[in-house]
Amino acid sequence: MRVGCPKEIKNHEYRVGLTPGSVREYVTHGHDVLFETGAGAGIGADDAAYMAAGAKIAKTAEEVFAKSDMIVKVKEPQPSEWVQLREGQILYTYLHLAPDPAQTSGLVESGVTAIAYETVTDDRGGLPLLAPMSEVAGRLAIQAGATALQKANGGRGVLLGGVPGVLPGKVTVIGGGVVGLNAAKMAAGLGADVTIIDRSIPRLRQLDDIFNGRVHTRYSTVEALEEECFSADVIVGAVLIPGAAAPKLVSREMLSGMKKGAVLVDVAIDQGGCFETSHATTHAEPTYEVDGVIHYCVANMPGAVPVTSAHALNNATLHYGLQLANRGLKAIVDDPHLRNGLNVHKGRITNQAVAEALGYEMVEPRAVIAA
Repeated sequence: MRVGCPKEIKNHEYRVGLTPGSVREYVTHGHDVLFETGAGAGIGADDAAYMAAGAKIAKTAEEVFAKSDMIVKVKEPQPSEWVQLREGQILYTYLHLAPDPAQTSGLVESGVTAIAYETVTDDRGGLPLLAPMSEVAGRLAIQAGATALQKANGGRGVLLGGVPGVLPGKVTVIGGGVVGLNAAKMAAGLGADVTIIDRSIPRLRQLDDIFNGRVHTRYSTVEALEEECFSADVIVGAVLIPGAAAPKLVSREMLSGMKKGAVLVDVAIDQGGCFETSHATTHAEPTYEVDGVIHYCVANMPGAVPVTSAHALNNATLHYGLQLANRGLKAIVDDPHLRNGLNVHKGRITNQAVAEALGYEMVEPRAVIAA
């Protein structure tokens, strides 16, 4: 199979779908890799490194899309890329379709077979291709929140760790999954006063054991959310419903009760965001203010640290990518975890959460592939 890797074109996205090490693995398994020139610059890998790994260098993205059987990316395809996809081609990348009807329509019209990293599962019920970027985003959320909290950036002017004689800043993390765990680790490591809110009692017990009492845990109710958000300096939205749009847990009305200059970091923005006042921002202009509260809603947070995040992502995606390259659609039919990753095939939606969010009829993956 010919595997293509174009350069990412989303604003300030420096990651790359294939590292030189991953290219070498595909080539070792007998596949051709077509790599767009300069696509690895963001991780410090030049064309020579990719050629040494066995890739052929394409001068344009158009050449990569036209000549490849499978496209491996990081972020969702942009409008100029939708029109280059075609039936019989596999797209393997993050998609986040539920809050993005335009992209969904573009993929449906293209006829492409689109597999979303964020809905591929594993034997333990986890999301192995989402987890590494959730780890990065969770840790970055505290860095971003601490920076936005500085007075010169519009924030309250609070140091999260405090100093002797001055109380530390208060961080509220909404959601105790991978993002929330990593955000809490970073915040606690800085010395902040941290509370994690979640609706799973078993998960709260687990988190309490992990942190050995250094982090507060609280069951999620409207009252708990209001109390914790009203007292927080930084609030991290770390809520995920796999494949579906994120629930809006913090309303605009609640902003009036928050501290002026407090910071909301919406890590769920890829799935539409979990704050009512959230809208996607970029690394170029990461924040905006609503009712005196600073919002940080960058939709590709891990793109800020591409060396770390691209290698972490490739470590997770390579195994499934090789299955697709080796076996094509048969890999999706035979592997239930890859079937869970299939979101679009030949103009049909094959993911229940996406179908429900956008009003499409959902078709069972094996049935639509067999047809």
